[in-house]
Amino acid sequence: MPARSFNPPADRASPNMTSFKVPSFQDRAALAKQAKQKALEKLKAKPPVDEAALAELKAARLAREAAEAEERAARRAADAAARAEREAQKREAASTAAAVPVALTEAEKKAARDARYAARKKRSKR
Repeated sequence: MPARSFNPPADRASPNMTSFKVPSFQDRAALAKQAKQKALEKLKAKPPVDEAALAELKAARLAREAAEAEERAARRAADAAARAEREAQKREAASTAAAVPVALTEAEKKAARDARYAARKKRSKR
């Protein structure tokens, strides 16, 4: 078997094909300078800021923030009032419960005692 050559024949080699050229430092610096210049030109092409429109946006933002602050304050006040109402109801319920002592009859006391005894016996049998 004849040995194969991996070199292409001279007639098939393209004279138009150039090899990859590694860019030098000067090439990279020039490209960076061009990119910076292009960005600067793009920035300069922006229209100037309209002071009246900017002031209008700021006023609208401040009004919206003030309205939100008022809503938060109203919500907090309503929450505080509801909390105070609940506390007052709890205090009232506690005072009425403390004012009327619950007196158990002897039969009720005996039934409660027997229930505790039965529960204790049931736990110990496990």
